[in-house]
Amino acid sequence: MIPIPARILGLTLPILVLLLAFFVAPVAGLLARPGMADYAAVFSTPTYARVFLNTFTVSALVTVVTALIAFPLAWGLTVFPRRVAAGLFALILLSMWTNLLARTYAWMVLLQRTGPINRWLQDMGLIDGPLALVNNLTGVTIGMVYIMLPFMVMPLYGVLSKIDPAILQAAALCGATRGQALRRVLWPLARSGIASGALMVFVMSLGYYVTPALLGGTSNMMLAELIAQQVQSLTNWGLGGALAFVLLVVTLGLYALQLRFAKGAA
Repeated sequence: MIPIPARILGLTLPILVLLLAFFVAPVAGLLARPGMADYAAVFSTPTYARVFLNTFTVSALVTVVTALIAFPLAWGLTVFPRRVAAGLFALILLSMWTNLLARTYAWMVLLQRTGPINRWLQDMGLIDGPLALVNNLTGVTIGMVYIMLPFMVMPLYGVLSKIDPAILQAAALCGATRGQALRRVLWPLARSGIASGALMVFVMSLGYYVTPALLGGTSNMMLAELIAQQVQSLTNWGLGGALAFVLLVVTLGLYALQLRFAKGAA
């Protein structure tokens, strides 16, 4: 009989070959191109520093807004009647299965000055003129929050669904208000799900390209757009590789921090 490790290796070998051929090798080739002058340009050019700052700012903002929306949504999935929760869960999954480019173009139509959102706000008398909702930070945030929402809801739902509602009832019987029960009972129990979802959303936002490129402007350029510009338009593979390496190091560092804190919490 074939040993279990060898059997597992045989099953995973095609996947490993594909990863090596179409992911590891191209990435290694790109990261091998930059020299010290390219890294010096990355850390000494104010334009690149602004792009890094904008990337981290947008990623942090998207993470916070996504968490604020995802928490009550995930909690609702645990307390709503089964049919309602199933329908809502199906909508969340459907948004993930829809083509990313199609979703981004849909937001471009909705958010433009003559789009449905601006028309509705004006018809309601809430605004006098159309708002600038695209080609700026607002458009990027809205589009990315919508795309990232399922990745925050899933880990939160996994944690919240395991919490016994009787714990909150016990807190209420002990005199805790809803706010106190949220801060002192529900939040500590859901902290691991929030941390996992926040890390996933933040890291994915750091390397996002399509949505910021279509909904943002030149003043809101993110790092993935800059890398694509250097490699595709300017054919500056060295600088593009240096930027990609810095992004990779930051991403791996964030994962290492999460693993360290997760072990400490355990």
